[in-house]
Amino acid sequence: MNTLSLVNSIITLALLISQSFNFNKTTENIKIKEGTGVFQIMGGMGHENDTINIHYYKPKNFNSNSKILMVIPGSGRNADSYRDSWITASEKHNVLIISPSYKEKNYSYEDYHLGGMVKDISRAGFSFVKNSNHVIMNEDLVRFSINLDSKLWIYNDFDRIFKIVKKAVNSNQTNYDMFGHSAGGQILHRFVLMHPKSKARTILASNAGSYTIPDLKTEFPFGIKGMNLNLKKSLKKDLVLFLGELDNANETGGLLLRSKTIDKQGLHRLSRGTNFYNKGIKISERLNLKCNWKIEIVPNIGHNQRLMAKAAAKYLYEHK
Repeated sequence: MNTLSLVNSIITLALLISQSFNFNKTTENIKIKEGTGVFQIMGGMGHENDTINIHYYKPKNFNSNSKILMVIPGSGRNADSYRDSWITASEKHNVLIISPSYKEKNYSYEDYHLGGMVKDISRAGFSFVKNSNHVIMNEDLVRFSINLDSKLWIYNDFDRIFKIVKKAVNSNQTNYDMFGHSAGGQILHRFVLMHPKSKARTILASNAGSYTIPDLKTEFPFGIKGMNLNLKKSLKKDLVLFLGELDNANETGGLLLRSKTIDKQGLHRLSRGTNFYNKGIKISERLNLKCNWKIEIVPNIGHNQRLMAKAAAKYLYEHK
């Protein structure tokens, strides 16, 4: 090894040690008090220079046996609002609420909605439909590459956040529940497909606008063709497609992505979520695999995260 290579190796090692030290220092200094609050952690691999704000609510009667719920926000990244939607349920059911906020300047659409699995995406093929909530994606114009390095996906952050919180509150819990609405629903169903070894227990993916279908003939991000996934583990996860009955063709809230391939999933969020669930059941039957996925259609609610959160609290902590 020449002198220059040796120097570069030493510098690289020093940076890794420094990053490791900073990460440990961050986790050790976390304090979670009663009520609302926020703390910061370092971003995951590939985002070491970024921070993630973790908004939380700790109920008055919290103890080491209290459950922990992680709430994933929509495209607004407004984790404080999402957390606040769970405060009443937190006190009623004695559940610690944690909600990570990924800043859009550091985590783009492909880093957030698509979990970091897509990179180098072009924007030229996207256009907004006037007087509509529809965004058109021209698949002939949009170019991107797939990032198969799973260490760079944000899905790794969730167990890490849970571990940090568990230590800070001296929790006895070995797993955690999850709820994500809209973009959060996109993240969570992909989380189940791509990262099934997580410590997440019951995962409610609510009102996602588009899906990565468990279809072996369709390429990512629309399907899973050519991806080395553990479908056996993914299908065994307790995933619930938690869908608003009124998040249908008449819903104008939120942005809805449209393209020739995405529209095959359905023309609105209710139909797309139902289609995703049905595809999961079909592939489990075809591969003779057990499927624990469920679908829950919540009556009289559209694309409203606060009302869906209220219904989700009942589903998670009252109906079982």
